[in-house]
Amino acid sequence: MARSSGSRFFIVGLLALLMFIPLFFAGEVIDSRADYSQQAVRDVGRDWGGVQSLAGPYLVLPVEGPVTRQERRETTDPVTGEVRVETVEVTETGRKAPVHVFPDRFEADVTTTTEERRRGIFVVPVYAADITVGTTFDLSDVETQLIEDETIQWDRAYWQLGLGSNRALRGDTVLTADGTPLALEPVPGDSDTGGIFAATGDPRAVDRFDLAMSSNGAESFYVAPVGRTSAVTMVSDWPHPSFSGAFLPDGSEITEDGFTATWTIPHLARNLPQVSRDSYEYAAREAAFGVEFFQPNDFYQKAYRAARYGILFIALTFLTVLLIENRQEKPAHPVQYILIGLSQSTFVLLMVAYAEQIGFGAAYALASGATIALITMFGVLSLKLGRRAWVLCAMLILVYAVLYLILRSADYALLAGSTLAFIAIAATMYATRNEDWYAGAEGKGLFGRKKETPAEGTAG
Repeated sequence: MARSSGSRFFIVGLLALLMFIPLFFAGEVIDSRADYSQQAVRDVGRDWGGVQSLAGPYLVLPVEGPVTRQERRETTDPVTGEVRVETVEVTETGRKAPVHVFPDRFEADVTTTTEERRRGIFVVPVYAADITVGTTFDLSDVETQLIEDETIQWDRAYWQLGLGSNRALRGDTVLTADGTPLALEPVPGDSDTGGIFAATGDPRAVDRFDLAMSSNGAESFYVAPVGRTSAVTMVSDWPHPSFSGAFLPDGSEITEDGFTATWTIPHLARNLPQVSRDSYEYAAREAAFGVEFFQPNDFYQKAYRAARYGILFIALTFLTVLLIENRQEKPAHPVQYILIGLSQSTFVLLMVAYAEQIGFGAAYALASGATIALITMFGVLSLKLGRRAWVLCAMLILVYAVLYLILRSADYALLAGSTLAFIAIAATMYATRNEDWYAGAEGKGLFGRKKETPAEGTAG
């Protein structure tokens, strides 16, 4: 049984499974290069301005009221001269937690223009954004946040906007209150996020605040839905947007020339209070939505998927070799199968190495062409397949053509891969329909090699 045709199929199957090892290490190399690429993207993006976001604007209304504190006092007894220390409560007017007010109506229009920057061999998409923001505030319920004897210092109110990074700002940033410019200042602090603010005077006298600004950025742009009603429009020349965050757009139009997307977020769809004594800027950032400037299906993703599908294509190659050399007197040795598998495992590394220099399409053609030529020549010169080597060549061309289609279209990868596997199994079942799986069990060693036996009539 160990010397039968069936055993050869079984051993070739084990050799195919063994190819998981070089494919695993090839995948690790690809992961390492992808991490290096992502680090380059992060470095260039950070230098250009990084991920940008709008968390606001909102009004901050300072509050004053009675503040009780404990104070230690020393008293001296006039008779005995004894010094006594006692703690007394002192009530005075001081600053209390301010009132934060989100807009009643929040409107934002964002227009981005993208360009590509390079870091070594890596290309990084970055953008310049022109942003306009209009807001109105309803201050009628503000005083419900006060407790006894507290008062709002209306003349000390200020407008504030959280940003992804202040250093990304470019050009003039202009804030107006009913058309009157207000002086903007950066929010002080060493926070990882930025912000700007402006003293407004009494905001009850203002109907509308308008902001116009320009900012650099990279990777993504997000907007927090801070209004009771938030209406946001984004327009860009980037043709591959990936909408993400807490809300998807109500409508979008994506073409080769860019995209347009709109969001309308009602108050009840977000978990944010309109008026609060606590700062909800962080919570607003958590509710943000926007777009990632996505590079679709880059060649690292393709190469990693090729490594994962590699075991299927190596198995198909092994199967083809096994079927077309099945009747040979000297079938292929296990070492020869391993060499074929290693050459196909190296294919994904070649593809990545060339893709970093000349792009995915040309790299795939070069790497697959070299692999097909190498295995075909090996079939002719080492496996002695003769004309049957062209069958192997045709199968390899088909396999790598299907793999290319799988890598180009992630949506149909499973469909194409599973269909190809099914067809291969069906073809094998048909080709071996008349196979005597026990044939060759007598007088042959593993893989059909003829056993040496003593000549008849000789001693020993």
